[in-house]
Amino acid sequence: MGKGRSGRRLLGPNLDYEDDDNSNKKKMMHREIEKQRRKEMAALHALLRSLIPLEFIKGKRSMSDHMNGAVNYIKRLQMRITELGARRDDLKSSNLRAIGSAISGSASDHRATSTCVAVHPCSAGVEILLSCGSSNNIVGQGLPLSRVLQLLLGQGLTLVSCVTTKVSDVRLLHTIQAEVTDPESMNLPELQQNLNVTISSWNKSP
Repeated sequence: MGKGRSGRRLLGPNLDYEDDDNSNKKKMMHREIEKQRRKEMAALHALLRSLIPLEFIKGKRSMSDHMNGAVNYIKRLQMRITELGARRDDLKSSNLRAIGSAISGSASDHRATSTCVAVHPCSAGVEILLSCGSSNNIVGQGLPLSRVLQLLLGQGLTLVSCVTTKVSDVRLLHTIQAEVTDPESMNLPELQQNLNVTISSWNKSP
C-alpha cells in the first residue's frame, strides 16, 4: 500500500508537467494561427488599398476608413455602370431607328439590296447590326456575310453569335455579337466606318 501511494506521488509532478506542456503547445499554436491570420489580413488590406483610387482614401489610415472608401468607390462604379447602360440603350434605340428609316427609304426608292450598318457596345463586347436586301440572303449587292465576319475577325474581335431575322419581305437584319480583346483600343466609330467602306467598295465592284 505504501508503494502505491509513493508511486502516485512520483507520477503526480510528471502529469502536471505534461498538462503544462500541452497547454503551452496550444497557446503557441493559437499565437501562430493568430499571427498567420493577421498576416493574411494585412495582405488583403494592402490589395484593397491598391484597388481603390487615391481620392477615396486620401488622408485616411485606418482599415475601417479604407473599407468605407471601398464601399463609396463601389457605389460610384455601380452608378457609372447604370449610366453607361442607359447610354448604350439610347444608342441602340437610335441605331435601330436609323436602320428603320433606311429600310423605309430603300423600299420607297426600290434599293432593296442596300446595306445599313450600326455598331454599338453590348454586354458581350460589341454588337453589329446589318440591315440588307434579302433577295439572295446576302449582304448588300453580293457581299457575303462571311466577308463581314472575316473583317470583324481581322479587327481582333472574337465572334460570339450571329442571328439573322427577316424584318420585311425584302430585308434581313443580321445581329452579330463579338467579344473585344482589348476594350481600351476598340474604336467603335472607326469599326463602323471600316464596315461601310468594305460594303461600299464591294457594291461598286462589277
